[in-house]
This record gives sequence, structure tokens and C-alpha cells, in this order.
Amino acid sequence: MEIYVAIKIKSTDEALMGLLSFYDFESFFEEDDSFTGYLKKSTFETYKEEILATIHDFNAEYSVEEIMPQNWNALWEANFQPVVVGDFCRVRADFHPADEQVEFDLIINPKMAFGTGHHATTHMMIDQMSAIDFKGRDIFDFGCGTGILAILASKLGAKTIDAVDIEDESYLNTIENAAVNSVTNITAYKGDIEVVPERKYDIILANINRNILIKNVETLTIKSQLSSVLLLSGILEDDKDKVIECYESYGWQTEKTLMKDGWVCIRMQKI
Repeated sequence: MEIYVAIKIKSTDEALMGLLSFYDFESFFEEDDSFTGYLKKSTFETYKEEILATIHDFNAEYSVEEIMPQNWNALWEANFQPVVVGDFCRVRADFHPADEQVEFDLIINPKMAFGTGHHATTHMMIDQMSAIDFKGRDIFDFGCGTGILAILASKLGAKTIDAVDIEDESYLNTIENAAVNSVTNITAYKGDIEVVPERKYDIILANINRNILIKNVETLTIKSQLSSVLLLSGILEDDKDKVIECYESYGWQTEKTLMKDGWVCIRMQKI
């Protein structure tokens, strides 16, 4: 199994986290005066100079620690607190008690896969999903991470969900989390978007990053149909106009934009 690196940075600057997210960090934990980013040791070694130079540009103190795979669960339990999105959805680990006051109470055990609801992008995706009719719809989750959005789509009444991620951990974690939440209509794929069978979807969920979203605009458009809904996130505020311009040139219409902590979530419809 992979060895991971934890970089604890004494800063609350969302711009710094945004810049670091382009170096394949798997997840971030935010605290009152700092945040910690987690990524594979092999990835850290590849981008070490760039990552540390970015941190230095913000004059932030930091520390680097290697994490053996077997220590991840203990680290997770020590840091994770449930995330609540209004009275619509609560995201918790399996060691937290259930909450019957919310409409959907999801269990997520991440195992180094991205997507717990703590990050602003996932939080906004969940918020936007609350206003969309998923009943009987076919869904595509591009970059599924923990499977959190695919699982919520199922709970909202989706007919089928195809979920894909390039990381082994995310692929396996999606399958495990679906089982924990008693969800049986998610088909998970490991690889890039090309491994997913060619078909049309009613709703596409894509919480990744600007570069991958722009790179795959044509493929995602091909997988859509008239009136399909598209949710995009993993986008910094400064990149919002560039992403919107790209997708609108392929026949998508912007319907709603949310902003949180320097990040953006865009809802679009195929016209």
C-alpha cells in the first residue's frame, strides 16, 4: 500500500489551499488557524519543489510527516467531525451516532479518498443537489472520490449512477461506502473518463479541477442530452469565467453559481 505525506500549514488562506490543490492532494483537513494536506509520497517527491515554493510564497510555517497506511484510520477518527448542509444532508463517519433531524444521513469512511463534505467544493455540490430532481434519472459522477455525491444521488432517487475515478483508493472507497449506505445502483469504474461505457446521462456531477473540466468539456457534452443538468466544482473564483465561457461555447447555459471560501460551484443545463 502507498505511503502518504501530511503537510501541516499554519495558514487559513483559501488561495494557498487552492493553489496546492493542483498538485494532486487527496484531501485537506481545515482547523482554526491551519490546514493539513494529504498526498501520496510519490506525488510529493514529484512536485516537492513546486509545493514548498508555493507555501514559501505565502510566508507560511509548515511541517511534513510521513503516514503509514495503517495509521490513516486513527488519523481520520481523531480529526473528523460530521458535516451538516442545512437540514438536507449530514455526512458522518460510522463511529458517529445517526441524526434523524436531517433528510439524508450519509456515512463516509474516506481511506485517503477526496470527498467528505468538509471542503467547500463538496459542500456546495451537496447544496446544489438539494434543488435538483434526481428521481428516475441516469447520473454520471466524474471524479467520484469517496463516492459521496453518487451515494447522495442514489438516496435522492436516481435510477442508475456510473462513477469513475483515476485513483485505486477512490474506486475501492466508492464501492465500500456505497455498501455501508445500502446503495446498490452505483457502478464504479477505475480509470479515466474513457473507461466508462458510451451512454447519455440526465445529470452529470464533476467536482475535480479547472484543467480537467476544460480538457473534458467535449466528452462530457457528448455524454449529455437536451436539458441535461451539469454541476461543476473544484474551481477557484478567479477561474470561474474561463470555465463558464468554455462550457457555454459547447451549448451549456449557466443557471446558478455558488461561491464559498474562494471556490465556485456552477449549475448548467444543456440547451
